[in-house]
Amino acid sequence: MKAILLGDAMIPGKGFGEAWKKHMSKYGDDVIVDNWESDWGKLQYRRLEVEKRGPEIETVDETIQKEGKDAEALMGLFVPVSSKVMDAMPNLRLVGVSRAGLENVNVAEATKRGILVFNVKGRNAHAVSDFAIGMMLAAARNIAKAHYAIQNGEWRKTFVNSDCIPEMHDKTIGLVGFGYIGKLVAKKLSGFDVNIVVYDPYTDASVIEAAGAKKVELDELMSSSDFVSIHARLTDQNKNMIGEHELGLMKPTAYFINTGRAGLVDQEALAKALEEGKIMGAALDVFTTEPIPEDSPFLKLDNVTLTTHIAGTTSEALTNSPYLLMEDVAKFLDGEEAHFIVNKEVLENEDFKSWLAGVRG
Repeated sequence: MKAILLGDAMIPGKGFGEAWKKHMSKYGDDVIVDNWESDWGKLQYRRLEVEKRGPEIETVDETIQKEGKDAEALMGLFVPVSSKVMDAMPNLRLVGVSRAGLENVNVAEATKRGILVFNVKGRNAHAVSDFAIGMMLAAARNIAKAHYAIQNGEWRKTFVNSDCIPEMHDKTIGLVGFGYIGKLVAKKLSGFDVNIVVYDPYTDASVIEAAGAKKVELDELMSSSDFVSIHARLTDQNKNMIGEHELGLMKPTAYFINTGRAGLVDQEALAKALEEGKIMGAALDVFTTEPIPEDSPFLKLDNVTLTTHIAGTTSEALTNSPYLLMEDVAKFLDGEEAHFIVNKEVLENEDFKSWLAGVRG
């Protein structure tokens, strides 16, 4: 099997090459290793545009153009896998991305063509769940603001929320989304003795209750929570699911935390709620445009904590993910149960079954 492994500035191709060597070498040593985008700044812009608009906006990578005609596997992190890429790789049968998000893969087109897609669910779940709780504390206890003040020569003791700075104990935390990350946030918050409510139409109440939380509708979550934390995937159906109505239900003492996707939230409505003091504060790690524009209203507010889309960025989350991906693909090819297959209907595709039989011998 010939494979193309395209890393980037976040996870270089070398990491994918080493992961292939460890888990996939028995299936082929004709491996092309390169990088889709090696410039960190350009990567942040390009990947965000792909997440907003899909992989079809990108051109086909030069390495794919040169080496893709006879390659059967394509693996990477943010490399766009569009219909144009599939046209350039007529023998493609396996696509793998070492991330949970699938915004950079045209899954529908892959399924139509009999191409099996893998991702890595929960690869950064510990990283993001840690960070989300850190953002709750930073926003409510003014940690970042106090640090900034000291560095700028001010011994600051008063803040927007000085009259009602909360402790976490006995507060209600609302989690929007209860996948890998949401579950870990709930687990890690349990030591704070908080009440947890969850909105997730795709998760049974019994699963949520087993985690010590309560399933509620979105309006109830927004109105009852002292902290609202976003952990849902962005889809066409839930874009701007948090808007003026939902934010208007929140307590004036409540905090809004987003380490998920900016597209889940009406940014203008959120900025307005903060400007008018309708909610106490927010902590945001994701934005519709990154880096955040100089004219962003969030930069003018004293009741918001901003970070640079780093919630999922830890050494473990990054370096381990290519190995998790390759290990799962190898399990599948070995006839064992794989956990990260995205489009299982391809397993019934006759062309794919014929190819797989040849690989397995």
